[in-house]
Amino acid sequence: MSEHEHNNGEHVHGPDCDHDHDHEEHVFLVTDEEGKEREMVMVYTFESEEQVYAVLLDRNDPEADGVIFRIEEEDGEAFLVGIEDDAEWDRVTKIYEEIAQRENETEA
Repeated sequence: MSEHEHNNGEHVHGPDCDHDHDHEEHVFLVTDEEGKEREMVMVYTFESEEQVYAVLLDRNDPEADGVIFRIEEEDGEAFLVGIEDDAEWDRVTKIYEEIAQRENETEA
């Protein structure tokens, strides 16, 4: 699986944030473009144009930039799909940047 990483350095919150969260970590093994597997934690999901997207952070480096994937379902199972279309990528990163900015303003 190839990652389409356009990183902006923003994320809503990671596993080490100071909020009280009562949720279970959703960990995924993601193979990057160099063939290296990384454990990624889903930290946020959002919808756009009837598609659901997930923001994942590297479990071992939560300060690193997040990666956005589209969530698709087939036969009742959900899986992550890299975003290859530049127009789709631009649309979802803009939405996520707005979400991150609103979240950062409420935390300040």
